[in-house]
Amino acid sequence: MIPIIYSEKFLEHKTGMLHPERPERLLAITNLLKKCSFQNELEWLTPTPVQERQTQLIQWIGKVHTADYIDLVAKTSGKGGGYIDGDTPVSEASYQTALLAVSAWLDGIDVVLFDQKPAFVLARPPGHHAESSRGMGFCLFGNAAIAAYYALSKPNIKKVAILDWDVHHGNGTQSIVENDHQIAYCSLHQYPCYPGTGSSNEHGKYNNVLNIPILPGSGSAVYKMMFEKKVMPFLRNFQPDLLIVSAGYDANEADPLANINLHPEDYGLFTAYCLQITKKIVFGLEGGYDLPSLAASVMATLAKCLE
Repeated sequence: MIPIIYSEKFLEHKTGMLHPERPERLLAITNLLKKCSFQNELEWLTPTPVQERQTQLIQWIGKVHTADYIDLVAKTSGKGGGYIDGDTPVSEASYQTALLAVSAWLDGIDVVLFDQKPAFVLARPPGHHAESSRGMGFCLFGNAAIAAYYALSKPNIKKVAILDWDVHHGNGTQSIVENDHQIAYCSLHQYPCYPGTGSSNEHGKYNNVLNIPILPGSGSAVYKMMFEKKVMPFLRNFQPDLLIVSAGYDANEADPLANINLHPEDYGLFTAYCLQITKKIVFGLEGGYDLPSLAASVMATLAKCLE
């Protein structure tokens, strides 16, 4: 069984008509998973409600975000909505939804450490672009970074690696963790592309950052080579006690926001590489905006975990 942490409340983060990061993303995924060939091997879990742990959530979010920024998101949501930046809308329910997303990622850590096997956090809004004092790129709170610090508070977890295979560089995640010797960050991303960060010359304070810029038009052969020559040696050398995957699926050829030519089955291969590092993997949804390829890619990720 593979745990899927999901709530219909994640649909309440409204981004407006024609916005790529829309509730239908989750509906496409859940509809496919509930009729796929291994549907009976998926364990659907509801995230811990915000009201049961709100103080704890604010404390963990406060590990990576400033109090002023958290207050900004809350107040923007409280007044009915607005924009954190030009492409990052906040609706009336967005603050509570973002808190629930963080709760789901924390639950993902707990479930994986208990079961010693992978779990998938199917939540939104995404998080890897959110910096300590500002949200951007559809992201409100840095879910992966928050989850990493939460994991480090657990017994026997001394080192956490974050692998970001979203087509866009996770500038927020990197900026938050790059000076922490207990966290490694590795990103494969199209360059040039939004947000324009992620140089291969950046290595972190402790040689704990590996950025792999990928040229537009690249496909699975390039990614496979990069996994084998760079990603796997980097992760093996770090020897993480837990792996967090910022699982964005916008490097698919069908995706409208980038120009990388992957296909859903490629994410099964990436997952197989991850499983060589550790079975303790928290996959958490980031991007992916073509609904059919997004859903099929999540399915490919989960199918590999079940082999």
